[in-house]
Amino acid sequence: MNPHLPSLMKHALLAAALLGASQVYAADSVGIVVYNAQHESLTKAWVAGFTEETGIPVTVRNGDDTEMGNQLVQEGAASPADVFLTENSPAMVLVDNAKLFAPVAPATLAQVDGAYRPAHGQWVGIAARSTVFVYNPSKLTEKDLPKSLLDLAAPAWKGRWAASPAGADFQAIVAAVLQQKGEAATLDWLKGMKTNATVYRGNSAVLKAVNAGQIDSGVIYHYYSFVDQSKTGENSKNTRLHYFKHQDPGAFVSISGAGVLASSKHQDEAQAFVKYITGKEGQEILHSGSSFEYAVGKDAPSNPKLVPLKDLDAPTVDASKLDSKKAVELMTQAGLL
Repeated sequence: MNPHLPSLMKHALLAAALLGASQVYAADSVGIVVYNAQHESLTKAWVAGFTEETGIPVTVRNGDDTEMGNQLVQEGAASPADVFLTENSPAMVLVDNAKLFAPVAPATLAQVDGAYRPAHGQWVGIAARSTVFVYNPSKLTEKDLPKSLLDLAAPAWKGRWAASPAGADFQAIVAAVLQQKGEAATLDWLKGMKTNATVYRGNSAVLKAVNAGQIDSGVIYHYYSFVDQSKTGENSKNTRLHYFKHQDPGAFVSISGAGVLASSKHQDEAQAFVKYITGKEGQEILHSGSSFEYAVGKDAPSNPKLVPLKDLDAPTVDASKLDSKKAVELMTQAGLL
């Protein structure tokens, strides 16, 4: 008798349960290719858990949101990718607008809160991150803090805040401002940013500069600080986070997405992977892991160190309509890119 048979049978049964299909996959079955723009460590944990449960191997190709989104559009139906994962939703919209996604399985959509997935069901949220204002309390007191992200365009903030405009993270924030406030107001804000803000390359660099007192404050996503605090804290110990709340553009919550490519030759396996990461086991990795991103599954708890999603009072933004192309055009027009 094959000594590995019990293990193979276990993998096969679990795969069948995940897929909701009659076909069973053994440990040596055809795998899937994931184009990954999420954090490599987080996706690695998802892949390990998925393969352990199903026996389906996964090959991961890493890149950033914009790079991989554009690559998928260029490759079209010839792409080897089965699944696309992003940090922010504008890259999902880019691929979706090119009509490259297959509908996400209804059972998978049902696992995610409606606020964190587009209504059309062509892709689904897998995690989330909050925009925050990071500041050095030796430079700013609580009474000095801006009430709105848009306040940072005022002359009083010249030379007092930083950002990383070239990154997909900040461009997602701009796309949210655009959806909420319109083109004219967004361009005015960006012109004020051009005058007032100091540009760094990457949110980690912004956090480090604020911590060192090189700049008073900055706009980043929340998890950069939490990740640093979970390690040595050397780049965040002199900082605090301010949450704008009040449905302000600065309270924007960005959704990380997953989509199954319509051109995939492994539809069942690809759908099973997306179902896994949005399900109990996949979302538990967000709760207990070190990514400090928010869980978006229904009734899925986020890391207890985070401010609860419900308390962020984030603005209502249609993630499926975030216009990264127009956002980049406006940022270029303002001289930020």
